[in-house]
Amino acid sequence: MAPALRRITAIVPLHLEVLAGWNGLDRPVRWVAVSELEDPTPFLEGGELVLTTGMRLSAGDAEPYVSRLVARGVAGLGFGVGLSHDAVPPAFAEAAEAAGLPLVEVPRDTPFIAIGKAVSDLLAGEQYEEISRAFAAQGRLTRAALQREGPVAVVDRLAREIGGWALLLDPAGALRHAAGTTGRRAAGLHAGTDDKRGVAGDWARETARSLEPEIARLRSAPSLSSLALSTPDEHVVVQPLGRRGFFAVGSPRPFSPIAYTIVNAAGSLLTLALEQGREQRSAAAQVRSAVLRLLLAGEVRAAAETLAALGMRLPEEPVTVLACDTPDPEALTEALTGAAPGAVPGALTGAVPGPRGAFAGVGTFTAPWEGLLVVLAPDAGADELVALAAQHGRVGVSAPGVEIARSEGRVDGRMEGREPPRPERPDR
Repeated sequence: MAPALRRITAIVPLHLEVLAGWNGLDRPVRWVAVSELEDPTPFLEGGELVLTTGMRLSAGDAEPYVSRLVARGVAGLGFGVGLSHDAVPPAFAEAAEAAGLPLVEVPRDTPFIAIGKAVSDLLAGEQYEEISRAFAAQGRLTRAALQREGPVAVVDRLAREIGGWALLLDPAGALRHAAGTTGRRAAGLHAGTDDKRGVAGDWARETARSLEPEIARLRSAPSLSSLALSTPDEHVVVQPLGRRGFFAVGSPRPFSPIAYTIVNAAGSLLTLALEQGREQRSAAAQVRSAVLRLLLAGEVRAAAETLAALGMRLPEEPVTVLACDTPDPEALTEALTGAAPGAVPGALTGAVPGPRGAFAGVGTFTAPWEGLLVVLAPDAGADELVALAAQHGRVGVSAPGVEIARSEGRVDGRMEGREPPRPERPDR
């Protein structure tokens, strides 16, 4: 963040006096430019404090000179006196005041280089502070990543660091976790606790849905890439997490280079956390596959005991059986069970209000089986689970009312031939 002109004029040893344009003193000064040209604007970028002694300027040049500086977007004009002019010509003060351009008188005893050095020191100090803040933020994100639910904690921390919101999305773009508040949902923050959660969940899902076209673009890109979106009220960045999903962050303010650094650091930590859990998730999937084999063999008690040793359980009967053909069984498992991203599926949470949080309590069981993902879901929540699974690929659905203890023959017969179930409801 560049220092404001007000801060520069307040440096006592420089003895600067503001003559006009007081309302513009909060403009940031990005550099100091010394020029005696009648038109220095071709050599300016905007945001400079222009210093001149007025060597080639007269009172008649005041209005066109000031107008050109304003059009170029300079931060202010410093007029050195005691050389070409004993005092700043009143015409320049009048033109600057009319145009809203800060005009500063620089006394004879203040070298222009002293002003340049002061601004340079302020810029260096600001940059050091920003870099220090970025390092501190990266440290806080790293500590969050080391927590038990690392990805969720990183997303929560990121939202606080950028002063906005953050969403963690699965490979299909479905919501995994949401954090942060902005004015877009401020109306709901005056409600009770339960109402706040409902508003936050609705807002998060609505935002995730609005990003679906952009997620589809990133998913179809030949290589991993990110994108940035801007509206008058909001700035959004979307990044992939390898092939394990996406995350999006939004802020009411434009992202500074330091903010981008923080966002990129969070992206690296999220990608690492999701990839590191792959072996553990694979091992858990193998265990659940073995449990499914026990169920098919009629060993329901042994299957239940195996799951209990892992802190999981079979769903309450009666159940509906789903046979899912999906390119990403892990993502579908997380979506159906409500598992925290990066955790072993089966460790159920309700962090995000809405479908995933609702499914966390129904005891859904998933297991891979010969290229399919088999799901046992309580009848009470089956319709919602089928709709969610259909977002990840093709789904075959059994008739409701299946009893696990008596289903081994029917389920095994359907699976052996790799035929999709013949449900009473249509395939979805």
